[in-house]
Amino acid sequence: MLISDDGRAAANLERIGYYRLTGYSHPWRATSPARPRAIVHDDFRDGAEFRHVIDLYVFDKRLRMLMLDGIERVEVALRTEIALVLGRLSPVAHREPQFLNRNFAQKMIHRHGKSFTAHGEWLSRLDGAASRSREEFAKHFSATYASPLPIWVAIELWDFGMLSHFLAGMRSSDLDAVAGKFVLPRRDLLTSWVRSINFVRNICAHHCRLWNRSMVDQPRSPALGDIPLLDHMAADTHAQERLYGVAAAIRYLLRAISPTTT
Repeated sequence: MLISDDGRAAANLERIGYYRLTGYSHPWRATSPARPRAIVHDDFRDGAEFRHVIDLYVFDKRLRMLMLDGIERVEVALRTEIALVLGRLSPVAHREPQFLNRNFAQKMIHRHGKSFTAHGEWLSRLDGAASRSREEFAKHFSATYASPLPIWVAIELWDFGMLSHFLAGMRSSDLDAVAGKFVLPRRDLLTSWVRSINFVRNICAHHCRLWNRSMVDQPRSPALGDIPLLDHMAADTHAQERLYGVAAAIRYLLRAISPTTT
């Protein structure tokens, strides 16, 4: 690999780290054809330059920041809509099993010799977050009222993982209402997309490589005709395997939230 500036390369390696940069060097690795897939070697192809690896690293950093910006808007809009839908049922609908789907409310989890429901485990995470919170609104409510935090307050303490988990535990009718707000024809698209977005958010939040990443939690593709704008994804499973599928889902949700967004 060509290194045109030894000092600059050393500075980059000291600041970023060798192993973090290795993932960005793979496009320039030498390969040998093989089945079922090519063999990637440790040496590099002719013309490989260290500056190209750094350029790709910087691109990925900018990509993560761009994705986080879009994810933040989706997360805030989701919180607001869930609070509106459930708040009409009860101020503490998120705590009451009758307002949740049966699997989430009654499914038993056995861990470390203890048994609890999926909803109960989720509530313990929420109560832990509430007790640790230093947010003024949470402290003010707890000091003023004896009742649990209502949904429109509590939801501001959920992280994206808690939001994704709870969304999947909502009743079908309430999920349909939330999905309709985001112009989605099926509720399973919403729960699948949010789960995939949470996976990407965790990658971005931990400063991991996002470029060329395989999606462990792949977003469900709309059926042909469900969302004409995304019809091209129905016939291309590769879109779901990599970042494109999640990026397209975020872009679609952003357009539903704010049609004039760029």
